[in-house]
Amino acid sequence: MRRLFPLPPVTDQTAGPGFDGTDREWSLAELATAYAYPEPDGRRETWLRANMVSTLDGAAQHDGRSQPISSAADMRVFGTLRALADVVIAGAETVRQEGYRPARARADFAEARRAAGQAPVPAVAVVSASLELDFSLPLFTSPAVPTLILTGAAAAPDRIAAAERAGARVVTAGEGVGVDPARALTALAELGHTRLLTEGGPRLLGQFVTAGVLDELCLTVSPMLTAGSAQRIAGGPAVEVPRRFALVSLLEEEGFLFSRYRRD
Repeated sequence: MRRLFPLPPVTDQTAGPGFDGTDREWSLAELATAYAYPEPDGRRETWLRANMVSTLDGAAQHDGRSQPISSAADMRVFGTLRALADVVIAGAETVRQEGYRPARARADFAEARRAAGQAPVPAVAVVSASLELDFSLPLFTSPAVPTLILTGAAAAPDRIAAAERAGARVVTAGEGVGVDPARALTALAELGHTRLLTEGGPRLLGQFVTAGVLDELCLTVSPMLTAGSAQRIAGGPAVEVPRRFALVSLLEEEGFLFSRYRRD
């Protein structure tokens, strides 16, 4: 893996791990340094980061899943971003399509999570209006920390009861059937989750973009072409004025580009 942007320092030998610009496999510690959440600055209660992958022609999936357009390096970044987060947010359709499982404890990150006051693993928060989920899946039956379900106040009581019987914690984050993106972040912050990571899918990411609550996008550009009619990384209604994000860093390995953008 090579750092392409910012340019690697030429003379500064104190820049820290991962800044030498050489083409090699970075350690997990180096990746964690490169992708560290910003320190709280008092301006916002949470920091919402998205992690998505896209082909050269804009496909976020192939045959309905992201795995075929991913890589080993992409999975290392994926695992690192999860290990840094308090909670991983995913839409119900993504949970169904990708066969979501609970986050697992990683020995490489255990001490850092303890030092940061985090649980051993991030919680998974599923955004679902209908709560039509398979509560027999490991995501609900055997997580290290209870799975959260973000839903609206008008969600069906029988589905809420089924979720709670399965061990999930149901969190109201909207007045009607659906979830309000800004309220979802507030609800998670009230539970002590401030370092947030969403892995989509496209519809959920589109909702966060439209609501103006996305702080950062980590986008893997896969050196593949798929054509077809696959979704883009974000879907739904367009924003009135396109939002500008600034490039923070750019890494490369075997043709895959790992970009990181923050909103201006």
